[in-house]
Amino acid sequence: MQSKMPSLKALLLALFIIAVVVDQSFVEANFPKSMYINWGAHHSSFAGNGEDLQLVLDQTSGSAVKSKRSFLFGSIEMLIKLVPGNSAGTVTAYYVTSTGDKHDEIDFEFLGNVSGQPYIVHTNIYTQGNGSREQQFYLWFDPTADFHNYTIHWNPTEVVWYIDNLPIRVFRNYEKDGIAFPNKQGMRVHASLWNADNWATRGGLVKIDWNSSPFIARFRRFRARACKWDGPVSINQCATKSPANWWTSPSFSQLSSSQMGQLNWVRQNFMIYDYCKDTKRLNGQIPPECLKQQF
Repeated sequence: MQSKMPSLKALLLALFIIAVVVDQSFVEANFPKSMYINWGAHHSSFAGNGEDLQLVLDQTSGSAVKSKRSFLFGSIEMLIKLVPGNSAGTVTAYYVTSTGDKHDEIDFEFLGNVSGQPYIVHTNIYTQGNGSREQQFYLWFDPTADFHNYTIHWNPTEVVWYIDNLPIRVFRNYEKDGIAFPNKQGMRVHASLWNADNWATRGGLVKIDWNSSPFIARFRRFRARACKWDGPVSINQCATKSPANWWTSPSFSQLSSSQMGQLNWVRQNFMIYDYCKDTKRLNGQIPPECLKQQF
C-alpha cells in the first residue's frame, strides 16, 4: 500500500495542475464581471444574475458591450437570440477585434430583414487592417425563436466560425507565404446592436421601420476559453504548444472528416456569397489565400 502512495500523490498533483490550467484560460460568463457597456448605457441591461445581456436599438441610440480583457487564441462563444419581426436595417454584431489602423478582427454580423425573410450571417476577417474577406450565409433555423450558439475559435493554425457546433467557415494560416494572419495582437470581445440601414438589407434599399422599435437582441452564457493577453510577451506564450494551451493540440489544427462533412453541408446549401468567387468586384484579382487549400 505504501508503494502506491507516491503515484497517488502524483495523480492528485496532476489533477490540481489541470484545474489551475483550466481556470487560467477560462473567463467567467457573468456579463458585469467580464464585460462593460461602452455605448448606449440606457439601451442595455444585464439580467439573470449577470448571465443575460439585452441590447436595444431605437431612434435615439443603439448599444454595445466589450470585454474587459483581450485574448489571443482560444474559443469565444455566446448564445444569441436575434431581433424578431421586421428587423430590416438592423445589424446585431458579435466579434473580436484589436485597435488601430493595423487591427485584426474576426466577425459575426447578423443582417436583419423584413418579416418572414431570412437573416443573413455576414462573416469577415481583418488582418493588419485589411478586410474585404466577406462570406455570407442564410441560417437553417429561425434565429429569433430561441438562443443559438455562435463560436469563434482561433489558434496559430486556423480560424473557424461555428454555429451550434457546426463549422461554417475556415481561414487558415499562410503567413509563411506572405498572407497576414491574426496572431500578434490581443483582441477584445464585442457585441452590439445598431442602425445600418444604409447597407444592411438589400444593399440599403430597405430602411428601418421605426414603428417596429424598440429592437431587442438577447445574449446569454458568454464563455471565453482563451489565452489572456498580457502584451507582446503573450505572442509566444499563447502560441507555445503545451497542455495549458489546449488550442495548440493537433486535434485543433484542422477539421476532422466529420466536421468537413458538416462544413460542406452548410456551404453547399446555405452559402450565398464568397469573396473568393467575386471576380467582378476584385477586377479579376483573386486574393492569394483563395488560391490555397481553404480547409
